[in-house]
Amino acid sequence: MKPIRPSYDQLMGLTRRHFLGKSGLGLGAMALSNLLGSGKAAASTGGSLGAPHHFAKVKRVIYLFQAGGPSHLETFDYKPLLRQGHGKALPKEVIGNQRLSTMSGNQSLLPMAGSFADFSKHGRSGMEICNTLPFTQKIADEICVIRTMHTEAINHDPAITFFCSGNQIPGRPSMGSWASYGLGSLNANLPAFIVLVSKNGSRDQPLYTRLWGSGFLPSEHQGVQFRSGKEPVLYLTNPEGVSPHIRRGMLDALGKLNRDQAAHELDPEIDARIAQAEMAFRMQTSVPDATDLSDETEETFNLYGPDSKTPGTYAANCLLARRLIERDVRFVQLFHQGWDQHGDVVGGITRQCKQTDQASAALVMDLKRRGLLEDTLVVWGGEFGRTAYCQGKMSGNNYGRDHHPRCFSIWLAGAGVKAGVTHGTTDDYGYNIVDGGVHVHDLHATMLHLMGVEHEKLVYKFQGRYFRLTDVAGHIVKDVLA
Repeated sequence: MKPIRPSYDQLMGLTRRHFLGKSGLGLGAMALSNLLGSGKAAASTGGSLGAPHHFAKVKRVIYLFQAGGPSHLETFDYKPLLRQGHGKALPKEVIGNQRLSTMSGNQSLLPMAGSFADFSKHGRSGMEICNTLPFTQKIADEICVIRTMHTEAINHDPAITFFCSGNQIPGRPSMGSWASYGLGSLNANLPAFIVLVSKNGSRDQPLYTRLWGSGFLPSEHQGVQFRSGKEPVLYLTNPEGVSPHIRRGMLDALGKLNRDQAAHELDPEIDARIAQAEMAFRMQTSVPDATDLSDETEETFNLYGPDSKTPGTYAANCLLARRLIERDVRFVQLFHQGWDQHGDVVGGITRQCKQTDQASAALVMDLKRRGLLEDTLVVWGGEFGRTAYCQGKMSGNNYGRDHHPRCFSIWLAGAGVKAGVTHGTTDDYGYNIVDGGVHVHDLHATMLHLMGVEHEKLVYKFQGRYFRLTDVAGHIVKDVLA
C-alpha cells in the first residue's frame, strides 16, 4: 500500500535542491490563492487525497456527542418486558459470561429496571421513541436510528477515546482530524475542524483536548475549540498597541524564517506551523462574524429553545454549528456532558433531555429548510449505553444504570442516509444484539464512505506503520444508506 502523501521518512531522503524544486509550484499556487481573494471558492484547500475516491454525498459533518452514555432504554429502544419484570432478577442466561463493570459485577442479584417513561410511535414508519424526547419525536421521518451499536470499551475514557479516534489508547488522530487531513478545507478562513463544548452539561466525566487532537497527523488538522464569551478562540486577538498591519508584517517575517528552516530541515511540521499562523490571522475577522448570533431571527431562537440566546449552552452551540456549516466548515463536533446516570435515572435523563432534545431536533429542521441537510450528515450519540438491570438498590420507581457496551442506540440524519427507519434488533431485555450489529469502526467507515472516502485508503505512515481511522477493521453499513 502506498502512502497518500510523502511521509516524514521519505522527505528526509530528499536533497535540498530536489525539495525546493518540487515544492516551488505548490508555494506559488498558495501565494496566488491569497492574491486572488479570501472567499470560500477561491480559498478552499484540498486534502492529501486530492479528490474524493468516489462521489461524496456528504460535504460536512455535525457530530452531537452525548458524553457519559445515554440510556437506550429511555430513548430509542422500547423494552416492555423489562417493565413487566421490574425488580425481578435478570435471567442469568442473558448475561452469560459477559464482562461486567466493577461497579456492578459483584452483585449477586441484578434486578431488571423497566423504563420510567413511556414510548409512542411516530412518523410514517411508526418509529418508537421515548416520551423523554418530544422534539425528536417530531423528526422521526428525518432520522435513522441504529439500535445495535456496540464497542469493546466498558469505561468512559477508553470508550469516548475509541469513538473519537478509532482506538481506545490515547494519541491517535481524531475523526475530525482525519477528515481535515484527507479532504482539506472548504473555507480557508475558518478551521476545517471545530469543537464546541456545552457549558450547561454536568461535569461528571472529564473531556480532554486530545479527543479532538491531530495525533501524529500534521498539527494544522487538530480541532479548534470555540468558547463562549468575548474571546471565542484563545489568544486570537491582537495585544493592545498591535495593529493588523503590524501583525501582518510580523507574520511575513516569521513565515520567511520558517520557510528557511523548512528548506534546511525538511520537517513537515514547520509547514503546519506556517499554515496555523496564517489561519489565525484570517480568523481574526471570520470568527467574530461566525459567532455573532445577533443577526438571527426571533423565530430561529424560538426553534432552538430559550437557552439558544445564552452563549455556550447546548442550544446555542447547535445554532452556532449551523452557522459554521453555512460557512462550509468541514467537521463540527459538539460535546455535551452529563449522561452518566449510575443513580437517579429519572431525574438525570429528564434533565439531559430537556437540555438537548429541542435543539438537536431544531438543528435537523433548520438545516433542512435551508437546503443544507442535502449534503450534511448529523450524528447523535454517546460512547456506550446503559444496563437493563439496576445498579445498586432501587428507590421506589427510581434506579441507576451501569455502563453497557454490548448494544446501544444512536441516530443519523441527512445526506446519504435512509430517513425514518430503524436499523438492527436487540433482545427483549435490550442487553444483547440479535441482528444488524454496528461496531464503532463500522460507523467510521460509513461516515467516510458518505464523504467520498474509502476508509482503507485514507492512511498515514507513522513510525514505520500505516495507520487509518478504522485501524484494520470496519465495514460500511449499507442497510442505512439511501
